[in-house]
Amino acid sequence: MESAYLQFDSVSKSFPGVRALDCVSLGAAEGSVHALIGENGAGKSTLLKILSGLYRPDSGRVLLGGQGQQFRSTAAAIRAGVAVIYQELQLVPELSVAENIYLGHLPARLGWVNGRKLLDSAEMQLTVVGEGIDPRAKVGSLPIAQRQMVEIAKALARDAKVLAFDEPTSSLSARETDRLFAVIDQLKRQRRVILYVSHRLEEIFEVCDSATVLRDGQCAHTYPSLEGATRDDLVRKMVGRSIEDIFGYQRRPLGPELLKVENLLGPGLAEAASFSVRAGEIVGFFGLVGAGRTELMKLIYGARRARQGRVLIEGRQVRAGGPQQAIRAGIVLCPEDRKKEGIIPIRSVMENVNLSGRRHFSRLGFIINEARERINARRHVDRLAIRTPSLGQLVMNLSGGNQQKVVLARWLSEQIKVILLDEPTRGIDVGAKSEIYSIIYELAAAGIAVVVASSELPEVLGICDRVCVMREGAIVADIARAEATQQNVLSLALPISAQADLQEAV
Repeated sequence: MESAYLQFDSVSKSFPGVRALDCVSLGAAEGSVHALIGENGAGKSTLLKILSGLYRPDSGRVLLGGQGQQFRSTAAAIRAGVAVIYQELQLVPELSVAENIYLGHLPARLGWVNGRKLLDSAEMQLTVVGEGIDPRAKVGSLPIAQRQMVEIAKALARDAKVLAFDEPTSSLSARETDRLFAVIDQLKRQRRVILYVSHRLEEIFEVCDSATVLRDGQCAHTYPSLEGATRDDLVRKMVGRSIEDIFGYQRRPLGPELLKVENLLGPGLAEAASFSVRAGEIVGFFGLVGAGRTELMKLIYGARRARQGRVLIEGRQVRAGGPQQAIRAGIVLCPEDRKKEGIIPIRSVMENVNLSGRRHFSRLGFIINEARERINARRHVDRLAIRTPSLGQLVMNLSGGNQQKVVLARWLSEQIKVILLDEPTRGIDVGAKSEIYSIIYELAAAGIAVVVASSELPEVLGICDRVCVMREGAIVADIARAEATQQNVLSLALPISAQADLQEAV
């Protein structure tokens, strides 16, 4: 702590009914990457919001270079040299890259924006992060990886000494992740201080020098060095128990064919897709970013209009027309982006749980029966062990794992036959993942056909009975669990040009 540039000294923070942080102390030195890990709800996000000036601690203090700080706003934190790069990037899609980088301190001359200086300065910052991005381009037109680099360039333009990354690789491919790590290594050489928050433990060992584990708002353990530490060590400190196998695969009897997809073709697919899923079966779809997994899930659900093909449930064709017809037929989707497409953040847990099944609890089709909705919400909150102070809590205030459970609870209010899970554990810690997997096994054991689309290969191999591999908008293989290995699945998922390189490496 004495040599740390950034220090949290006995920081505490409470919200109604919740003590989010309890006397948390940790430090990060110049030229180092310090990991901040823990289960969802452990206090990581609260700590970052205190660092950013969004929250003020109830007690304790933040120090930079030995000087105590009182950030009364995010602007004050920025002026002090702090930049927090959140999982949901803080950019304005309609503005250009250059305008985003210098938003709030645009170069001006005689009261007018100096366009030439703006572009030149933005190009210089983009060069620092190694990206050939057109500074004139609208941020909304860029892929997520380049938007993240714009966010980093924005932090550097403000001469940030302390940079905090919140789940920075959750939407990145392996190649984009490598590029991000190269930029972080460059920032280390510039003697900047980096906090790194991630649930992907393999990343912690690859990019971080030290780590602090938070559990229930307290410091469970600090590793001054990760040398000699193991993944099992971190997991034990995070969840308070040893998890030998977080997947806990459970074999179960399979019923007849329940879902059949025939020659389905639409936006995002290069070839028509055909596959089937039996009752009680868990079928995984693995592919790299851009392989077409999400697009296929949305076509089956009716969220995107198919150009050809059909979807059948128990041999009967699902009427085209959109998600409403799919839901009536028993097909539901937990989307990849739960915050944008899966929940209504500013509404309560009870309202979100009842969002789809409300028609089952209303009188005359439009009069809401609040008592029945409360009973239904309480039943599913208890069933899925959703951690919330009350049914009235805004769902945006829950952890990622509990938000995902709320999405699942909503569909359990329906009579479902097929559930499509797109990235069901993205941004969720190892303990919550184990809970989500248990729910998936329960659904399958109840005779529901489960489809899991994931970019995490260990997840697909760990919980699925079969693995369908997608590459460049097409299903290229359907592999039984016993035959699916990391090498053969990944080699099939890679572009043709990269497969030879993999074989040579092996």
